[in-house]
This record gives sequence, structure tokens and C-alpha cells, in this order.
Amino acid sequence: MTDLSSAPSRMGRFVETTAAGERVRSFVPQPLPPVPPIDVLGLLDRLSQAERALGRLDGITMLLPRQELFLYMYVRKEAVLSSQIEGTQSTLSDLLQFETEAKEGQPIDDIREVSNYVDAMMYGLERLKELPLSLRLIREMHARLLQGGRGATKDPGEFRRSQNWIGGTRPGNALYVPPPVTELDDCLRALENFMHEEQSRLPALIKAGLLHVQFESIHPFLDGNGRIGRLLVTLYLCVQGVLRKPLLYLSLYLKTRRADYYRLLQEVREQGAWEAWLEFFLKGVEETANQAFDAATRIIELFKHDREHITAESERAGSALRVHELLQTQPYVTSNQLVERTGLTAPTVNAALADLKRLGIVEEVTGRKRGRVFAYHGYLAILNEGTTPLQGSS
Repeated sequence: MTDLSSAPSRMGRFVETTAAGERVRSFVPQPLPPVPPIDVLGLLDRLSQAERALGRLDGITMLLPRQELFLYMYVRKEAVLSSQIEGTQSTLSDLLQFETEAKEGQPIDDIREVSNYVDAMMYGLERLKELPLSLRLIREMHARLLQGGRGATKDPGEFRRSQNWIGGTRPGNALYVPPPVTELDDCLRALENFMHEEQSRLPALIKAGLLHVQFESIHPFLDGNGRIGRLLVTLYLCVQGVLRKPLLYLSLYLKTRRADYYRLLQEVREQGAWEAWLEFFLKGVEETANQAFDAATRIIELFKHDREHITAESERAGSALRVHELLQTQPYVTSNQLVERTGLTAPTVNAALADLKRLGIVEEVTGRKRGRVFAYHGYLAILNEGTTPLQGSS
């Protein structure tokens, strides 16, 4: 293996290595923080707007009647979006119906991948209570992300032991070739050190942006790097106390700006253009936090409006309100599940559903006589924004 350059340290270096029988140039990033240092002053406006948007989001989640409910749904939305970037065609409705066991005949691998992402994310958040953000935690989450389905053959929970590449049909025509296996341990050790260092005194949001790119450049797994790399941002901000609840997810922003995202990653590697990336990243944090704030506000309003509508107009307000409350935690539901979870009788549940349908709050989505599924469509409309699968994704 030959070192091909002694480029400025911001840009890392290229080494020649063999992958799939071809000699290729693979990139080894320099340890963080970048040298020369990040121009934080030039990013201050963006940084303060992003921090303000995050503070507002954190504030409204404290006002939500049931924070865990918003989190439950929001995590699922992020899982769908993050998986769509990787090419799955599942929608949020597919996932929710799958979890309700309401839908058959779906491309099960797609939905399992999204479901695994939810599992990996919730596991990581829970595990942070007893384990620091670390390579060990990242590996444990990766094992859960790739369990079953298509990822099961891609060494779940293990850093790669062979060369990978991004874009192209083979290493020789790849868009990007990450570090060779011989450099992987050093790169990962430096990444973990940067997670915990305090000497640089960089703001947490800037560090989160740097960590994301570095993880993507190292690409330490055979599969699932993008999803874990996006998750790393939110976990890091939670650990740093920037977020009390894990409600910042950048996948919708990155999904709609994929070309810019990949271009900026390459420019960091090829030109050391960290500031341009951070400008883009901080704008994404601000936009994403504002979208989540807006969604939370509209969900609070919707629940309140529908409660008042039921109270004023329903012929059986007591049971209809019970059903409405359950629909807030499970926007797709069968009448049998409602009987089981509300303690109401089947005739009472069916009468309440008929009433909610008459009021325009629920709709039946199967068209069947038996095993019918009811959807809280106003709630789903807010959650579904931006979750149409990407056209032409593979």
C-alpha cells in the first residue's frame, strides 16, 4: 500500500490499495478537529438560527400533552425517510399498518428494514443511560439495524474486514473509496476520541456536523452506514444536552437535497471545504427543527379541535372520546384492537367508530366487511408530509 500524497491536513490523504482485484485510490480522513481550525465566526449567524429553532422545538415538546406519543410517531417518520434515502419504497402508512398487522402482501424486506431502524434508534437512546456514545454503542445499534432481512448477510454489529466503495459498479469506477481496512482502527479510534474531547471548545452543533461527515467518510460497515451516520447526529445532540428529547432528524432535508449533500461530502474530502458543509448542515438543523415545531403545533391543534367536535356533536361522546384517545397512539386500528385496549364492548366500539366516521374524523381503509381497519386521517396527513418514496431510487 503506497501513500500517494502529503496534501494539507484538512483534506486527508489518498493511499493506493487493492479492492476486488483492482488497484484503487482510497481516502483516509485526517483526525478531527480540522486544521486549520473551523471558521466558527463565519458560521455564527447560521449557528444561532439553528440553536434558536432547536430551543423552540424543545420548548413545545414540553407542552405536548403526551410527549412520548409525538416521539413515537416522529421516530417512525424518520425511520421511513432514512430508509428511503437508501432506496426502500416503504411509506409511513406501510410501517404503521405493518405494526398494526393491518396490511398483508407488502414487500416485507422493505418494511422490516424500516422497523429495524426504529428498533436500533430506540435501543441506542435507551442504552445511552448506561453506556457513553462510543464505537461499542454504534456497533450494538448496527447489529439491530441489520437483523433479519437483506442486511443479515452484511456482518451486523461488525466493522468491515474488506474494502467497500460508494457509487459505481466496481471499485475502479467508484465515486468514493473509503479507508482501507488497515487504516480503519486508527480512523475509528480518532473518531471516538473526538466525540469526547473538549479542548477544541467547538459548539455541539458544529461537532455533530463534523462527526457526521467523518463517519460517512470512514464508512466502517458493509451496509447501514448512512442510517447510522444520520442517527449519530441526534444521539450526539442528546448526549450534549442540546436536545432533551430526540426530535431532530435530518433525513427529510437530506432526502430532498441529495445531490447537494453528496457534493458537499466530496468537497470536504477533496478540498477540505468544511465550512460549506457546516453552512448546509446548520441550515438543515434550522429547517428540520422548524418543521418539527410546526408539525407538533398542528397535531396539538388537531387533537384539541377533534375532541371539541366529538364533545359537541357526538351522540355517544364518552365512548367516542375513548376511541379518539387510542387513535392518537395508534392511527391505524381494528375494532378488535379497540375492544381489547379500551375495555369497551364490541357494539359500543362499533357505534363509536360509526359516529367518528360520520364526523369525518376516521375512515375505513380496507373496504372489507370483516377485519376492517380504521385510520385517523387528519393525524396521518400531518405525519405523512414528505414521506412519498423517492422516484427512481434503487
